[in-house]
This record gives sequence, structure tokens and C-alpha cells, in this order.
Amino acid sequence: MRALLRACGELSVTAGLVMLLFCAYLLWGTSSYTEWYQRILKRQLQETPKLAKLDIGDAVGLIRIPRFGRDYEYAILEGVGSEHLRRGPGHYPGTALPGKVGNFVLSGHRTTYAAPFNRIDELRRGDDIVIEAPEARYTYRVSGKQVVYPTDVDVVAPVPSHPGERPSQALITLTTCHPEYSARQRLVVFGVLSGKRERRTD
Repeated sequence: MRALLRACGELSVTAGLVMLLFCAYLLWGTSSYTEWYQRILKRQLQETPKLAKLDIGDAVGLIRIPRFGRDYEYAILEGVGSEHLRRGPGHYPGTALPGKVGNFVLSGHRTTYAAPFNRIDELRRGDDIVIEAPEARYTYRVSGKQVVYPTDVDVVAPVPSHPGERPSQALITLTTCHPEYSARQRLVVFGVLSGKRERRTD
């Protein structure tokens, strides 16, 4: 009986260590991959004079959120498949481009792969979301938040929650999993374009 208990104890310790290492990989190992790919995307943006036709995987721009500090900056890429979101926040193909009338929709991880949208629950009405596109800087102002189920896809419509309605404003929508460590629901942050600054071309 003692031998059996000892063996069970050793197996439990081993299993615990394996789980600990796996959690460490999810939190830090996946972030290393994202950080490496972010450098590639940022180099692409430096070589892009303006957004034209976007292919899946292309760099779209940078997202900055002043509330999260000066170091908060992620390159956005085209696509929201699992392989794309491992590289950074993804732009939903077919939704508006930065600064354009319609809904510029982004999705990002909340807990793994550098967790770019980990803190978007902290955003408040009136906070700025800055998108640095190759041709201009666009500033959106947060207008609201909502928690929905994954089946509630109307939040990514050109006019959020009003499918079929023609947009008249340039909007932004950020989506991520909710609650943390779960994909049961989605946390959604909405914003409206409040400013634009063209980049000098000379």
C-alpha cells in the first residue's frame, strides 16, 4: 500500500510539473512567437506607402491605446484565422479599412500570444484608440462596451447590431474572448472616428 501511495504521489507531482510547464508555455512561449512576428509586420509597414488591396497576412497598421501606456503598440494584420491571431490583432476581411465609413473590426487574443486585447475591458467611454495606417493616423473614441455570445455576429456589421443598415460614420470594433481563459462569450468595444492626421509624403 505504501508503494502504491508513493507511486501515486510521484505521478501527481510529475503531472503537476507538466501542467506548470504547459501553462508557462502558453503565457510566455506563445508570446515569444508573437513578438518575433510583430517585428516582421512592423518592417512591412515601414515599406508600405499606403493601403491598397490587402492579402491575407498583410500588415494593415499599428494600434495604440494611450490608456495602456506608451509601450502599448501592436501591428495589425489582415485575417482572423487562428494562425493569424497568433501573430497579432487581426482585421476582419471585408470590413472597413482604417478611417473609412463603415466598421473597422479587429479581433485579438486576451490571454495567450502576447495577449494584445487582454486589458480592453478597462477601456472607458471617451478613451482613444489610435490606428497608425501607412497614409494617416486615425483616432477613434470609445463609445461603449458589450458582452455577447459568439453567435451574435451582428456586432461586426457595418453598423454594429443593425445588419443591413447603411453606415454613415467611420467606426471601430474590438473583439476578444470573455471571460479570460474562456471562449464562452465575446467582449466587444465600440468606437467612433474622432480625428485624422495625414502623413507627409515629401
